[in-house]
Amino acid sequence: MKITTLTARVLFSMIFLMAGLSHFSAATIGYAAYQGVPLANVLVPISGVIAIAGALSIILGYKIKIGSLLIVLFLVPVSFAMHPFWKATDPMTQQIQMSMFMKNISMIGGALFFFVQGAGAYSLDNIKKVGNASSKHLITA
Repeated sequence: MKITTLTARVLFSMIFLMAGLSHFSAATIGYAAYQGVPLANVLVPISGVIAIAGALSIILGYKIKIGSLLIVLFLVPVSFAMHPFWKATDPMTQQIQMSMFMKNISMIGGALFFFVQGAGAYSLDNIKKVGNASSKHLITA
């Protein structure tokens, strides 16, 4: 079970690392501007930093509640700004955008799961807890 939680954290977070890194490219910034994102040259790189920070937090299991909230903070505006399927007139475009929107909504669920459940045994947060418990034991012994 312990390794499964670690694996889930890594697999869940990989998309945010990959996407976050692409948020510094002219192509991604240009596409966001085309989609109507205001100040795309500023907001897209900032969203990349948020995605990368959240992903690393979840992968490492370090302050996972904050990392999970960063992923939610990333996904909510991105979902509505970049995948407005309700505006699409072409049926294929509408279907693709709806799939992307719903994928993001499901990933919000995953981030909230990590927020509630925590990082698990193989995490920096757990190492800190175990270390603090050992220190307290030594002090009281």
